[in-house]
Amino acid sequence: MEDPTQSEQASPAIQKRIQDSFDRQGLMAHLGARLAHVGPGMVHIVLPARPEVTQQHGYVHAGATSAVADSAGGYAALTLFSEDSEVLTVEYKINLLAPAAGEYIEPIGTVLKSGRTLTVCQLEVYGVQGDGGRKLVANGQQTLLRVNRPEQ
Repeated sequence: MEDPTQSEQASPAIQKRIQDSFDRQGLMAHLGARLAHVGPGMVHIVLPARPEVTQQHGYVHAGATSAVADSAGGYAALTLFSEDSEVLTVEYKINLLAPAAGEYIEPIGTVLKSGRTLTVCQLEVYGVQGDGGRKLVANGQQTLLRVNRPEQ
């Protein structure tokens, strides 16, 4: 069955803007994360479970889990901002609900309220098995600040 959360795509211009920004993030490249879905107010990221991102028991490390969840929420917010805007995280809280096990983890950032200055996002992270089985391994909430894009 098709995942209904992935059916609506952002416009090609917004997808390119998000992908270009994502590609400039050294940490996401270092971790091996990639964008999986960019929709209006919703972004999915995939982080393959590799030895470089795991902790001593073989689960994806909480630091890696938190970092990709933070990026998923930030980019979800950015899909709703004008081209002259950027986003910075003000705060986020994440609850680790279960060991982050699976072939990969999939953080999903969803905008709950987009404001002129502050935006609030829901963060969900799923452990995804090779057979497609999904388990919620973390959830959280994030507050983001809209800022003007710096002059280049």
